[in-house]
Amino acid sequence: MSKRDDLIAEASKRILIKDGPYGTAIQAARLSEEDYLGSTGLPRDQKGNNDLVNLTRPDVIRAICERYIEAGACLLATNTFNANRISQSDYGAESLVREMNVSAARAIREAVDEATARDGINRFVAGAMGPTNKTLSLSPRVEDPGYREVTFDEVKEVYREQAAALIEGGADFILVETVFDTLNCKAAISGVRQLADELGRDVPLMLSLTLTDLSGRNLSGHTVEAFWHAVRHAKPVAVGLNCSFGAEQLRPHVQVLSAIADTLLMAYPNAGLPNELGAYDEAPETTARLVKRWADSGQINILGGCCGNTPEHIAAMAQAVRGLAPRQVPKPDIATRLAGLEPFTLAA
Repeated sequence: MSKRDDLIAEASKRILIKDGPYGTAIQAARLSEEDYLGSTGLPRDQKGNNDLVNLTRPDVIRAICERYIEAGACLLATNTFNANRISQSDYGAESLVREMNVSAARAIREAVDEATARDGINRFVAGAMGPTNKTLSLSPRVEDPGYREVTFDEVKEVYREQAAALIEGGADFILVETVFDTLNCKAAISGVRQLADELGRDVPLMLSLTLTDLSGRNLSGHTVEAFWHAVRHAKPVAVGLNCSFGAEQLRPHVQVLSAIADTLLMAYPNAGLPNELGAYDEAPETTARLVKRWADSGQINILGGCCGNTPEHIAAMAQAVRGLAPRQVPKPDIATRLAGLEPFTLAA
């Protein structure tokens, strides 16, 4: 079977567990400037460039991945949220984008394959692509609403380049996550589709939206339902929500998406809301109790954690949903469904 079919088959048996974030785990490793910089010869201060660690300290990335595997994760994402030319331009590291992504995917691939060889559990590698720090839908200049810092074709090529390197390194899927701008996501979809044509094979997509307010809209203004109508043509193997809020605040929006998305439903919330210092205090048991409600209601296929989550949070989630039935993918009625900022059904 293809990896797409493989994942769907596994998700029909149980709720699959995704890993948690890499950023906080890398910070906990207390790496020095020399650890970040390695032998790259980059001229600028690189401390905080977590994607560069894939190249300079792949052992750290591998160790984090292994902790998530031990916690029960079977969908492991790469540490490549900002490993694209646009984001890396802040560090002057654009020339290393391909190597960052190949090394990142290879580290996770090796850890996953070795774990599966030991215990026979089927695991998957998702090549993670963040939203970049540019937006196609909004102007950064209040006085010039038509201005854009980048074009659609430029963003599309940035994503195609990153996706190609992730697939080269061994990723099974491309995960476009933390989507704050639906047009950026559509550029990513276009780039991955172009890559699939070049490779002559399916490159399955996973798409994950992030909301910017409790009303349930992303930064470009789309509701959860409108976002799904705007990206459904990409036939993602999974669609979901990540970051945004904690599980309690994300619950109604997971419910909406679960009812309409005719594909696997994935959610990985933050560990609650940040405190006044920007840290996350929610205990693993609390996060696990909250996300278990989604499983009890038959609303989830893939469950993981975003900001503030640790391997302990992932382990608690895995324990909380063990043995519970996965969500049944709905079959919506055939209709013409469109989206501006709001969803619109033209005909049934």
